[in-house]
Amino acid sequence: MPESRPTESRLVVITGVTRGLGRALASGFAARGHVVIGCGRSHPHVCDLAAALPEPHAFFAVDVARDKAVDSFAERIRMTHGTPDLLVNNAALMNRQAPLWEITADEMRDMLDVNVAGVANTIRSFTPWMMQRGSGVIVNMSSGWGRSTSPNVGPYCTTKWAVEGLSRALADDLPDGLASVALNPGIIDTEMLRSAWGDSAASYPSPEEWAERAVPFLLSLDASSNGEALTVPG
Repeated sequence: MPESRPTESRLVVITGVTRGLGRALASGFAARGHVVIGCGRSHPHVCDLAAALPEPHAFFAVDVARDKAVDSFAERIRMTHGTPDLLVNNAALMNRQAPLWEITADEMRDMLDVNVAGVANTIRSFTPWMMQRGSGVIVNMSSGWGRSTSPNVGPYCTTKWAVEGLSRALADDLPDGLASVALNPGIIDTEMLRSAWGDSAASYPSPEEWAERAVPFLLSLDASSNGEALTVPG
């Protein structure tokens, strides 16, 4: 049977939870009394986060690009914790800085598998339960590069533009009570940004500073947000 939790507490599921924005969100939600379940690809990073945020929170090594692994992850959560109130699809890869024609087919495939198919896999695994309950918010992390373009980030732009379209199309399919949102987090000093901008990324907020704004913003979303393309307020 799912674990009981205070009525005001929400169950938040986050992919790509072990680093950057995902980890900052996990800490932010937990600090506000919400239960966080998350996954990441690195087992050592998952163990590190589990030590920092012990039960009732739980973290697992899962590759979101593998649909069967995501199904198993979702089923385990359902049995132990129940259906998420908020699903944050945060897991993503960034391409090495190069024009599109220099990115190999394998590199492109890896990004599409995680950044696009990975989002679809978690939606496929969790949405039917949220529909059965009649409520829930799905937040698909986009980017400023999901609404604009820049040199040398073509593959990343491709995947984030896809996330924007996927989110809006999903919104058309969802029944009343649920919401699908594409969220541009803004510009944050993460390892991913530093891979593109180098040390100039240091002039932007850290993931922890960003999460102070992002967590209450995400908690404010409800069914009325369905179909919106949002940006975390500055």
